[in-house]
Amino acid sequence: MTTRKIILDCDPGHDDAIALFLLCYTDKLDLIGVTTTCGNQTIEKTSRNANNLLHYFNKTNIPLAKGSSKPLNRKVMTCPEIHGESGLDGFTFPNYKDNFDYRVAYQLISDLCLENDKVTIVTTGPMTNLALALIHHPEIKEHIEEIVLMGGSTKEGNITKEAEFNILVDPEAADICFRSNIPLRMLGLNVTRRILVNDDVMENARKINTRGSDLFVKLMKVFNENQKKFFSLPSGPLHDPATIISLLRDDVFTFEDMNVSIDTSNTNKVGKTICTKEKPFNCKVATDVNLEKYWEVIYDHLKRCL
Repeated sequence: MTTRKIILDCDPGHDDAIALFLLCYTDKLDLIGVTTTCGNQTIEKTSRNANNLLHYFNKTNIPLAKGSSKPLNRKVMTCPEIHGESGLDGFTFPNYKDNFDYRVAYQLISDLCLENDKVTIVTTGPMTNLALALIHHPEIKEHIEEIVLMGGSTKEGNITKEAEFNILVDPEAADICFRSNIPLRMLGLNVTRRILVNDDVMENARKINTRGSDLFVKLMKVFNENQKKFFSLPSGPLHDPATIISLLRDDVFTFEDMNVSIDTSNTNKVGKTICTKEKPFNCKVATDVNLEKYWEVIYDHLKRCL
């Protein structure tokens, strides 16, 4: 069976960090590139975080490119309330050197797609870079097997009543991706809000006692504290790794075929993912999650980062 080739487009971000971690410690997926976007923090901070993480995971051979510093048509929106001043508050990295590719993110995405067949693009932040790649190099569509995103919701949002953060930051970019006719897999708040890093999860991670679990526990401690302050949640929901876990195991999430479109208006519904059962279907939407199996995957990978 051919190993899926993955490009991760991210904005680290505590939960992005764990998604990247999973990709660095599996032999079931082939991570061929990482690109960064503004979202959880500014582009300089998310890029620094991605660079630090790849060093920490001993994966500096994977090309890393900085992406767009702003959405396509809207003002920059970041989330320091959750991810802190650095974007990854809670863990102190050594003073790693920069290891960035000479290309901008959309060009790296395009080049990697054209050099490979059946590439899977995973987005765990705003979809700006992928939208730019599709605008500048529409021919890459033939080389993309699937877009897998953390974003949206079949229900309510988390930043506004209607919209989830990743889609709200750049709804025009999400709209381009959802109208691209590329197969889509959406893991939204309706399932990821159930994936809570509670006391049991933290204790189980501590007991693993590896470099991976040390990173996880320190990051999640701050993540949980900030989620409690900002959203009044007892524990933080670990959103972004859902994308990777859905690719690693097909028995963790339940998906339903839907037609999903993006509200790009300038109303209070902007950023809403409009999910219907009307054909044509363009997206597999996660509707349920097996929490026990989800955490099995996390713990198993934490044991591998010695």
